[in-house]
Amino acid sequence: MASLFDTPNTAPLAERRRPRRLADYAGQTHLLGEQGVLRRYLAAGRLPSLILWGPPGVGKTTLALLLAEELKRPFAMLSAINAGVKDVREIIDRAKKQAGTILFIDEIHRFSKAQQDALLGAVENGTVTLIGATTENPSFEVIPALLSRCQVYTLEALSADTLREIVRRALAEDEVLSTIPTDVVEDHALLALSGGDARKLLGLLELVVQSTPPSPSGRVQLTDAAVQLTAQRPLARYDKGGEMHYDVISAFIKSIRGSDPNAALYYLAVMLEGGEDVKFIARRLLILSSEDIGNANPNALLLAQSCFQACTVIGLPESDLILSQTVIYLATSPKSNAAYTAIRAAQAQVRQQGVHPVPVPLRNAPTKLLKELGYGQAYQYSHNGEGNFAYQEFMPEALSGTRYYDPGDNPAEAKIRERLRGWWQEKYGY
Repeated sequence: MASLFDTPNTAPLAERRRPRRLADYAGQTHLLGEQGVLRRYLAAGRLPSLILWGPPGVGKTTLALLLAEELKRPFAMLSAINAGVKDVREIIDRAKKQAGTILFIDEIHRFSKAQQDALLGAVENGTVTLIGATTENPSFEVIPALLSRCQVYTLEALSADTLREIVRRALAEDEVLSTIPTDVVEDHALLALSGGDARKLLGLLELVVQSTPPSPSGRVQLTDAAVQLTAQRPLARYDKGGEMHYDVISAFIKSIRGSDPNAALYYLAVMLEGGEDVKFIARRLLILSSEDIGNANPNALLLAQSCFQACTVIGLPESDLILSQTVIYLATSPKSNAAYTAIRAAQAQVRQQGVHPVPVPLRNAPTKLLKELGYGQAYQYSHNGEGNFAYQEFMPEALSGTRYYDPGDNPAEAKIRERLRGWWQEKYGY
């Protein structure tokens, strides 16, 4: 079998430096370390269909190539940008004659539903082992039927130490760069401008080394100034793949929760200027609308959902206006975390005590035997009661009177509390 890694000397540095062996692969030790799940698959000589989810330049394509190489399996590659259903079916037809074919689809989130549907049968019956790569959350971008047939593994952004090792090895081992004596005096700009993307890192490294005049000693001095001069860009203030990504999104959410629209807009601007994915921001607003506002203002969830849909359709740059409107609305809305605390309390009780029997009047009675056993009897149809309410026990006997939902201190939930008190009197202590 021919190598999957044949690369001409004229190829970009990132291609020349693509690892040829799993031992040379950088990062992702949670998957490829001694106890890593992918390492265990390789040791067993088998591989399930996978979705590799992670930011750009962290090694998704390389990992797919290495897995196929390690297992000595036939390999086919498609890019979802320019492949169609016809291309998928052609590969599946070939795979029927080549047992064990691995089909790698880059940017699988760009495949339409019809294109993803075309893969289902071949993945399910093992005609192909699918490896899909995506920078988007597969839960939103891959159809459920295909997602249920694949294992999803997250690739992490490369650490600064990993990036430095990639640079060191490229300067020492690459057949082109190793001929140019280079001293790494500073690497802050190189790492910051790469944004945790190894491909971007190597591309910038090659440009800087080849375009920077040597010092009087005859060696190229790699400095922050040399990198910025070559890149013609200031140092990135926001690294969407690094620690600042988590710091800024945390400050953003806490500012909205704290009802400060000005601070929230500042952090929104930082993320937008740093190239953050607008769908990532919109998804966080969706979560916040239930976690921190809830029934204090039910319209918050509706607006957040509309914001996500609009950002998905429109994208940048115009979606910044939609995000701005939504952020201001959520930050200035009444707040309540009652829905969040209610479900967490109910989940905690189920984990601690297990599942209690459903009261007999509430049980389904689809057969004569179950009806004779009393299932469904004594149940009162709520709409027959006054005000569409009939007082009865819905909780398992052991939990009678247990309260999870405590309405928040705001006008909307004050009305909910009043209704609950009128219905249930003293039962739940409302």
